[in-house]
Amino acid sequence: MSNAIQSCNVLMGDNNMYNKIKYALAGAALMVSSVAVAAPATFEPPKGSIIARAKAFLDKPATWDKIPKNVTLCMFAPGGIQGKTFQYVRNNISELTKYSNLAKDIGIDFNVAMISPTSMRIDIASHKLKRKASTEVKFNIYNDERVASEDFKVGQCDGIAMSNLRARQYNSFVGSLDAIGAILSYKQLNEVIGILAKPEMNKYMVSQNFEIVGIIPMGAAYIMVNDRKINTISKAAGKKVAVFDFDKSQAKMVQNIGAQPVSVDFSNVGGKFNNGQVEIMAAPALAFEPLELYRGMTDAQGNARGAIIKFPLLQVTGVLMMHQNRFPDGLGSLIREFVSTQLAPAYQFVLETENEIPVKYWMDVPEADKPGYVAMMRTARIQMTKEGHYDKQMMRLLKNVRCKLEPSNYECALNDE
Repeated sequence: MSNAIQSCNVLMGDNNMYNKIKYALAGAALMVSSVAVAAPATFEPPKGSIIARAKAFLDKPATWDKIPKNVTLCMFAPGGIQGKTFQYVRNNISELTKYSNLAKDIGIDFNVAMISPTSMRIDIASHKLKRKASTEVKFNIYNDERVASEDFKVGQCDGIAMSNLRARQYNSFVGSLDAIGAILSYKQLNEVIGILAKPEMNKYMVSQNFEIVGIIPMGAAYIMVNDRKINTISKAAGKKVAVFDFDKSQAKMVQNIGAQPVSVDFSNVGGKFNNGQVEIMAAPALAFEPLELYRGMTDAQGNARGAIIKFPLLQVTGVLMMHQNRFPDGLGSLIREFVSTQLAPAYQFVLETENEIPVKYWMDVPEADKPGYVAMMRTARIQMTKEGHYDKQMMRLLKNVRCKLEPSNYECALNDE
């Protein structure tokens, strides 16, 4: 039931969804371009600010020594180079030229140009250091996120945009953001992303040589059922629930409520739900239209047979990740902080997407029942943490955020998480 289906999360189907998950994929280009554009200032920046750190970063000869000549970025975009996802990325690349004057204010010449449909060239120069560098960026487009992940893992890609659910294998700390019931609102999520972008959190963003350089909100995951009568946990017993086989925690939790886990992947979860092979799944609102999930919830007369239960199981996120040793030292920290300040459009988009779903498909949970569900998710989360599915340090951090924003919550007096 806690299936953290990120079928929306990163990137499924080249449809309306792809236009709307633009925030995650467009951020991948920042891995190479933010070297020149992260510090727009015409004055001496305040000490400790991101502008000051960016300027100091660009004033180091060591930074220029490690600017790569070639970069390959992996993107999961089934529509290919003509799809809406990659077209949006290209549009954003074309807008990078507007930073030329801002970069010049801190003594940097900056230029970017597309040299083919799937590659671009970035030229930068430092007046202070009298150094120049050029980077050719190639975009590898994938129809299968699993394949993109494997290519990144073996080093065929320098950076990648992917679901946090799948990225947990690279960084269990950040990957545990998507733990069941751990983040109950967008306000809490925004607080967490801000904390994780702080320089003092840098050590948690790196695991082996993999560095998380951006976290993108993709919306709350809601339970979706093909029968409105499945409106309580007890009624889910014996039902078929979609789970991803690469996330073992999902099957475990489904079994704990007496339901039957059914293995799915990003390419078939919508079809299995719509044809009844699974009766329950979980996904953000982003998945509703492109996966045509209304087909699995609507009877022959057009009435809503199924429902989206309006109670968030978890917050779905995507990540931008790179091989740390292939980029200048300190670049990841700058990108993280920059990305964390650019998320307002993403939250607005998430809310608009939820509001676009017809009212008839939503089903509210009675207020009196919500505390019980929160407690149930908390119990499951603690158990899954003990079993090693979630990172203990991240669970403590998330609890601290929940209690900071809701200090009267009963769990704040407990110390078992």
